[in-house]
Amino acid sequence: MSQAEPVSLEDDSLDPYSRTVIRAVEKVSPSVVNIEIVQDAARRGGAQPGRPGEGRGAGSGFIFTPDGFVLTNSHVVERAQEIDVTLNDGRRLRATLVGDDPDTDLAVVRISAPGLQAIALGDSQSVRVGQLVIAIGNPYGFQCTVTAGLVSALGRSLRSRSGRLIDNVLQTDAALNPGNSGGPLVTSRGEVIGVNTAMILPAQGLCFAIAIDTAKFVAGRLIKDGVIRRGHLGLAGQNVPLPRRFVRHHGLTVESGILVISIESGSPAGRAGLAEGDVIIGFGDKPVGGIDDLHRLLTDVGTGGPASLTVLRRSEKIVLQVAPETR
Repeated sequence: MSQAEPVSLEDDSLDPYSRTVIRAVEKVSPSVVNIEIVQDAARRGGAQPGRPGEGRGAGSGFIFTPDGFVLTNSHVVERAQEIDVTLNDGRRLRATLVGDDPDTDLAVVRISAPGLQAIALGDSQSVRVGQLVIAIGNPYGFQCTVTAGLVSALGRSLRSRSGRLIDNVLQTDAALNPGNSGGPLVTSRGEVIGVNTAMILPAQGLCFAIAIDTAKFVAGRLIKDGVIRRGHLGLAGQNVPLPRRFVRHHGLTVESGILVISIESGSPAGRAGLAEGDVIIGFGDKPVGGIDDLHRLLTDVGTGGPASLTVLRRSEKIVLQVAPETR
């Protein structure tokens, strides 16, 4: 029996939804990789490589530059002594760790090979609840597995393995499983808007991805310095729009800010007098329109002397003095 010909995307048997997903998958798949590691426990003789759960790990990632930089999760490559990357075309390559940031659960590794195809990075600020998204990864070693769903919510917070809250996380019902970690969450145009990072078990349809705007910033710093050192205020918050009357009344240059949801006991934010319900709109002499803005400023400023923290408390604009700390 002869092998069936592949179905054309113009074939009437395919509905518009299927065509959309297929186009995105065909565009993205060459950039998605499988990552396998040997952890240092195996190297020290405390485990036997090749046996399940003993010194080995696996996950997903994606090539985001033509010269071989690959983005993945920090927890995928933690304690790795050896990192092997398998491309979509079957090539297996040894990778080097460029840097990782447990606070955002992101890491960058690098491979060297001809003909690498970089994925297109999107803009997580343009994402809308209800938008079609597609997750691609390697759950349980099944390479290039595709699932589709919707953006369920924006602005979620997850606690990383380092204990720090990862803010501005995307929630999706696109199914993720162990091994999907580090793979891309893409739009119908094949642009990455998130890095798949976690699911809640045994719940169904509760999966999360780190926003690509956060990943762009972290990846850039890891490529430049190999590590990210950042100041710490000790608060959890989410992006919120500001009422137009507040923007006009106070002459603000931002139309959004960070609503403070909780404050850690004994933290710099607590000592500075920050309160739940405050909306942060500035740090130092820079405006703050959202969580990513504050993260960037804390990374740039680091720690040391006090800095001004401008907040809206009800309808009043006040300035507090806060001294960031290093975790």
